[in-house]
Amino acid sequence: MAASPVPGGGGAGAGAVHSSRTSGFAFDPGLEIRTRSVEQTLLPLVSQITTLINHKDNTKKSDKTLQAIQRVGQAVNLAVGRFVKVGEAIANENWDLKEEINIACIEAKQAGETIAALTDVTKLNPVESDGQITILTDKTGVVQAARLLLSSVTKVLLLADRVVIKQIVTSRNKVLTTMERLEKVNSFQEFVQMFSQFGNEMVEFAHLTGDRQNDLKDEKKKASMAVARAVLEKGTMMLLTASKTCLRHPSCDSAHKNKEGVFDRMRVALDKVIEIVTECKPNRETDSSSVSVFTGIKELKLNIEALRENLYFESKDNLSAALEVILERVEDFTDSAYTSHEHRERILELSTQARTELQQLTSVWMQAQSRKTKSAAEELELTILRVSHSLNELRKELHHTALQLAADLLKFHADHVVLKALKLTGVEGNLEALAEYACKLSEQKEQLVEACRLLRHVSSTEPLEITCLHAEETFRVTGRQIISAAETLTLHPSSKIAKENLDVFCEAWESQISDMATLLGEIRDVFHGRRGEKYDHLSLPRPMKNNSNLKSSKPDKLDSEEQARIAKLGLKLALLTSDADCELEKWGDQENEIARHGRSLSRMAYSLYLFTRGEGPLKTSHDLIHFLEVFAAEGLKLTSDIQSFSKQLKDDDKLMLLLEINKLIPLCHQLQTITKTSLQNKVFLKVDKCITKIRSMMALVVQLLSLCYKFLKKVENNRWVSVTNKDATDAKT
Repeated sequence: MAASPVPGGGGAGAGAVHSSRTSGFAFDPGLEIRTRSVEQTLLPLVSQITTLINHKDNTKKSDKTLQAIQRVGQAVNLAVGRFVKVGEAIANENWDLKEEINIACIEAKQAGETIAALTDVTKLNPVESDGQITILTDKTGVVQAARLLLSSVTKVLLLADRVVIKQIVTSRNKVLTTMERLEKVNSFQEFVQMFSQFGNEMVEFAHLTGDRQNDLKDEKKKASMAVARAVLEKGTMMLLTASKTCLRHPSCDSAHKNKEGVFDRMRVALDKVIEIVTECKPNRETDSSSVSVFTGIKELKLNIEALRENLYFESKDNLSAALEVILERVEDFTDSAYTSHEHRERILELSTQARTELQQLTSVWMQAQSRKTKSAAEELELTILRVSHSLNELRKELHHTALQLAADLLKFHADHVVLKALKLTGVEGNLEALAEYACKLSEQKEQLVEACRLLRHVSSTEPLEITCLHAEETFRVTGRQIISAAETLTLHPSSKIAKENLDVFCEAWESQISDMATLLGEIRDVFHGRRGEKYDHLSLPRPMKNNSNLKSSKPDKLDSEEQARIAKLGLKLALLTSDADCELEKWGDQENEIARHGRSLSRMAYSLYLFTRGEGPLKTSHDLIHFLEVFAAEGLKLTSDIQSFSKQLKDDDKLMLLLEINKLIPLCHQLQTITKTSLQNKVFLKVDKCITKIRSMMALVVQLLSLCYKFLKKVENNRWVSVTNKDATDAKT
């Protein structure tokens, strides 16, 4: 898709688009960057001064030390001078803050000059007989100057921050005003002119919010900002096609409903940005049900473990109430129509166990308060461990339930059959078929919304929770908008603009499906403590093979149809990596060679999926060749380990395993062959063939992991039976 005026993307880490700013904007955004740069230079130097003067009063310093002190003092003064120039430039363009900024700049300048004067070696008199001199006799003066400097710099930075906030608020107001005018236009000519202005204002707003997002330290706020900007990015294109459809078909109710939905969501996103920037929360009570199950479990475990240090840290009623709140939220899983019977029974069993264990803890805890003996403390420790274990088991089961449901839904809806049917019925003008497929899409929407709700409960970080909420809202809103856009097209089957409008909303839906697959991987990685390990294999040295096949190292371009096919293949590959990860979760011994190579293949396949989205570390043809070589080699290592393992099996099991291995080995060799073929003018064919081949390999890997785990358990059980029988025989003897 073409780049839109507003940056963002599906994930919570969406970045800013670096196109040129509009010329009518008064304040230079580079001022904030320069201010930050000077601040980063200035503060370490002040720290150095503190270190240098923090010696005993009678310490004599050599020439080398004196020169070092003088250099630091001069460097601080120069940095202050640069900082003051930036501050004065900001003041000159913001008259309402000019006086405050100028006063702070004067204070900073005076402090810098004082530090330079007090650390100037040339003004000191060497009076000591040994050739050394005492410096900084007025240590108090230097400390006071340093404190004044830090205070004044902080004032300038805070005032500059107010300027940036004012810019963002002003920019948002301009966007809102233009949006209101856009909603009311009645002619194409007026709309084109107004939308051009709107686009320029959105570019300005995008740059300001992008810079702000990068500066945010709070990960929750950063994720919320990224989500709001993602809504604005996609909303801009939707606003264009929805408005054009309304102008083309002014009497069509579904077209107006479709457009109103876009404007409403964009207004909410704009308000969210201002809420984050100004730190002004709306006047509404905090909904306790919004806290996820994982967050509740984490807080409860911390409170329970605190009893080790302080028996009176918490009351028993508070702990019981906290567990009941958690179990109430767990009902989202047990009440869900999409939770399997097995998962529901297991969750209910673990919930009961957690309640029983906490009751036991309460009893032991009360005894420990009264007895205060070593045995009571040991019993309390064991009870705390049992409660923690039961909560961990509940947490693990909820995680597995949510991820399996989401993965199954993604797999089932990967082909977007309903969307294709809606497009076809629209072009045919078939109102009866429209009603049927609109009903199916609504059902699909409810399934995905429910999956996102459960995923939020098992997200271990606030940014992931926010991403889940965003996905839930996107499916809910976009689902309704697709139906209204399809209805408009069905009523006007020959309308090109109505067809284009439906395509835009369908693309947003498909994009969110793809983003959800990425989200599953991130949630799984955080749960297992593997954040950031997806790309370990890419840190290997890259061999310069097949250079004759490479014309350049620039990213390769595919047309829209090819991109769509590659994206579809990539999504199916992502689902297979999810299946592999589910199988790997069963393995208790994570250091087992089979499990280790299986996990490595899953991570690499996930990298290829990101490549199909234009994300991740794979960027060029060279990257792809290196990736294929490593993937094929890792596949052969897995087959070798499984062959070694098969020697422990009985004939039937061994034969079954070897038959599957013999399917995987040729695929590894074929992948190695693909890397040696010419890339010239065949980029799409090669990528298509690679993904198809790796999909086949991953399907076999999933099957092999399942078989190996099954046979491994059988081998372990046989050993246990053998040992037991031997012990029984020895006992009789």
